[in-house]
Amino acid sequence: MANRLAAQTSPYLLQHADNPVDWWPWGPEAFEEARRRDVPVLLSVGYSSCHWCHVMAEESFEDEATADYLNAHFVSVKVDREERPDVDAVYMEAVQAATGHGGWPMTVFLTPDGEPFYFGTYFPPAPRGGMPAFRQVLEGVHAAWSDRREEVDRVAGRIVDELAGRSIGYGDDTAARPPGPEELGAALLGLTREFDPRHGGFGAAPKFPPSMVLEFLLRHHARTGSEGALQMVEATCEAMARGGIHDQLGGGFARYSVDEKWIVPHFEKMLYDNALLCRVYAHLWRADGSERARRVALDTADFMVRELRTAQGGFASALDADSDDGTGRHREGAYYVWTPAQLREVLGEEDAALAAEHFGVTREGTFEEGASVLRLPDTEGPVDAERIESVRRRLLAAREERPRPDRDDKVVAAWNGLAIAALAETGAYFDRPDLVEAATAAADLLLAVHLDTGGRLARTSRDGTAGSGAGVLEDYGDVAEGFLALYSVTGETCWLELAGTLLDTVLDRFAAADGTLYDTADDAERLIRRPQDPTDNATPSGWTAAAAALLSYAALTGSVRHREAAERALGVVRALAPRVPRFTGWGLAAAEAALDGPREIAVVGPAEDPATAVLHRTALLAGAPGAVVAVGEPGAEEAGPLLRDRPLRAGRPAAYVCRHFVCDAPTADPERLAEMVGTTRPVTAGE
Repeated sequence: MANRLAAQTSPYLLQHADNPVDWWPWGPEAFEEARRRDVPVLLSVGYSSCHWCHVMAEESFEDEATADYLNAHFVSVKVDREERPDVDAVYMEAVQAATGHGGWPMTVFLTPDGEPFYFGTYFPPAPRGGMPAFRQVLEGVHAAWSDRREEVDRVAGRIVDELAGRSIGYGDDTAARPPGPEELGAALLGLTREFDPRHGGFGAAPKFPPSMVLEFLLRHHARTGSEGALQMVEATCEAMARGGIHDQLGGGFARYSVDEKWIVPHFEKMLYDNALLCRVYAHLWRADGSERARRVALDTADFMVRELRTAQGGFASALDADSDDGTGRHREGAYYVWTPAQLREVLGEEDAALAAEHFGVTREGTFEEGASVLRLPDTEGPVDAERIESVRRRLLAAREERPRPDRDDKVVAAWNGLAIAALAETGAYFDRPDLVEAATAAADLLLAVHLDTGGRLARTSRDGTAGSGAGVLEDYGDVAEGFLALYSVTGETCWLELAGTLLDTVLDRFAAADGTLYDTADDAERLIRRPQDPTDNATPSGWTAAAAALLSYAALTGSVRHREAAERALGVVRALAPRVPRFTGWGLAAAEAALDGPREIAVVGPAEDPATAVLHRTALLAGAPGAVVAVGEPGAEEAGPLLRDRPLRAGRPAAYVCRHFVCDAPTADPERLAEMVGTTRPVTAGE
């Protein structure tokens, strides 16, 4: 049997390379083989840090008898959803339409033409909790394919026709307008109704970090002064920071909380969550000066650099939830949880008692088998900060000796774009040039490995080699976002130009004539439907990511084409905002920026002049929604468009605040600039 996965770059596919299942990677060869043998295709989609993907692999795909049955009656195709989000999106839409829910591992049975006819997620090896055994499913599908082919073909055709009818189009020009104050107010009202006032966040368990919604609320507060919007952000960020979802020893956040109180996480750590949350906490500090927000932003940034940075300077996708518990058994959360006995072993009786009280470690445990997730209870009283820090360092050092979770070290372009933006801004806010350097190194990797001379992106890379998957819309939008943030922080014009190249590709390859957007390029591999989804999930949708980046680029360059494209793209947010605000937070945040201008801030002055640095940092700390910043030498030929024809003021560095390139009188006074752009944090020379 050929080991077809051994040459793949995806760590998830490589995990399955030694299975007895005769796996094929996604590609026309697999479907040609199914057609030749006249058998259905089993499509199994997952990702490296997915707990239940590992469980199903151990129970079924590593089982010789199950593998023999699969190999005899199916062509089995394994897909990494993070490497091929287009394939995942198309078939997940079918799964959700048919079953009302989805998840990973995703298990779909297809005809040799790629048409789905039976769906599921995780299947156990024996019947359990109302779920059939995986072998029963396989036998049932084989019987249907062999004995009731006409019925299978009819079901598959109906599903494909239904999916084809789901494309989004505006239909008329009136729909292609961004949300106004009324729609944004309705979104705020809807979020208020879903807000959990006791525990923060929105809705019931499980709770996912609502990063993009929090960004919208911060911008709404900045534009309108809404205290309710800010209070929802503060309460949610405080609850998450205190909860077990936040790694109290090493920084960073787990993917979600299984309970409404943010105590017990699903332990995998994703790059995208940490990039988005790092930025949210930095922006919260910018709004209210919270010391906890500052500390969490920096701890999260340091976690990304320490734990996820690759040898090539990019950022790995994720850390697994599971690890060896010290007995040879892989168990979720084993790396992170503590029993009272383990605390005593590391700290001694007295400090163990202190740690148990401070971190909420209980005798019965808050996870399983008497183990507790570390958190900061709401009743936290006065603490000896120096002693607690000593306890934290010792526990962290002891944890470092445990078997570590595996790391999915593929570099995803979109998620690295989010990390670049977060690290660049956090480094600039808190005088951490090392974080800006890390952001620049990741951007350099994307430029060297992911971006070709025609302005096209590769979705992934590993060990400095690009993967085979083409970039999708979210890659272009998020990488452009990262490059634009890096330009604002460093003043290096190349990042502005590269963002423009990516966004021109968006307009040329991903946009329809009416301004709607598709997740794949017009020359991408044809699937049963061209995926298109404007709603945000764990990350900004490609649609809203592109809209936000287009808006910022237009503000920095004065490009009418990009501004109009951003406004057309935001038209869908106007329709979604009052109905599903929790799932369009990034689009709402972009709409807040569009409504405010966004403010354009040009800082001109010699790079070595401390007054230039003070004005620049004041501009970067602007609370005005989505404000963009350009900094450079006066009269420099290579200066970006916003800086051209902006002279010094009486020979001193100056700042210009504009909307649509119409500027107020320049100022050399940082306090005056702060008033003009909503900077609430004091900025002085030497910071």
